[in-house]
Formats: sequence, structure tokens, C-alpha cells
Amino acid sequence: MRAQASIWIFGYGSLIWEPGFAYSSRHIARLEGYERSFCMRSIHHRGSVASPGLVLALDKGQGGCEGVAFEVPEVIAAESLEYLRARELISAAYLESHARVTLRDGRRVEAVTYIIDQAHDQYCAGLSLEDQARIIARAHGGRGPNCEYLFNTAAHLAELGLQDPQLDWLVARVQELRAGDERRKA
Repeated sequence: MRAQASIWIFGYGSLIWEPGFAYSSRHIARLEGYERSFCMRSIHHRGSVASPGLVLALDKGQGGCEGVAFEVPEVIAAESLEYLRARELISAAYLESHARVTLRDGRRVEAVTYIIDQAHDQYCAGLSLEDQARIIARAHGGRGPNCEYLFNTAAHLAELGLQDPQLDWLVARVQELRAGDERRKA
């Protein structure tokens, strides 16, 4: 009888704090050649067609992206991938890819991950941090406020000891913008 194999899934945004699938282990991991970036307009989960939000995607970059690699037992691999495809490929802006990630313990594993399709019309790299903050502060979609997505991702990265100075700046700026909006409403 052969031992069951596992699959690996690399998360860098909301999968870190809300994977939505069962897993047998999770490890801090790094994917080289890609960066976590608010470069995808969200027209379903964190925004709408009329008022798109922004969500994180992996975009080609000079450095690397630290996130979480989830080990999923083979027995539930197919259903886990089916769930992820329904969630992540809703508008085909992501490309499902297989990439080598390095776990903190030095092991290298092949992981399924979702990378932005730069040819897709939801791709929006190059927005300034200020523009990103203004969009995130006000957008709302089927899964809730865009700012909630930012706040949860930043908090969970911090909890894992992972640094992302751009997300930290965005959190502070979005909080300022939202506080200003609240004062104007009062």
C-alpha cells in the first residue's frame, strides 16, 4: 500500500486568514520572483462593477513574497482545488499556477498558487499607494468592505511575524480616510 501524497497551496492574502479548506499542516513559505500587490480590481468580493475595490495578487517582481503554504492531504485535494477554483477564478483574473516555494525549514515544495493575469482588464498595477488607500477605504463587495480585507490580511501577516511595509502604510492611511469620512457624516 502506497503512502498518500499531499498537495501544497500557497496563500499570500485572504487565504492566510480564511483558507476555506482543510489542511494537515501550514508553514511560513517564500515564493521568489513575485510580490504581493494590490494590483487587481475586485468587482465581486470586495467591490462591484460600478465601484471596484482592490485585492491582492501575485505580480512579477524583483523580490519575493512571504506567505503560508498549506499541506492538503491527497484524499481531500480534489475538493479543495474545486473550492479554490470557484473562489479565486470567479472572473478569470487569476491564473492557477504551480510554483516552487521554500518553507521556513528549508524544504522546497511545488505549490498551487494564483497569479494575476497581466492581460486581464482587472489588472491595475502602478496605482500609487494613496490611490490604493482611497479605493480600499470606500469599496464594498459581496464579501464585505474592502478595508476589512486589508485589515485582516495585515493583522494576520503581523501575527505570523511577516513584514509588509506597504500594507502597514495602507492600513494607517485607510484608517485616516475612514475616520475623516465618519467625521464628515456626523
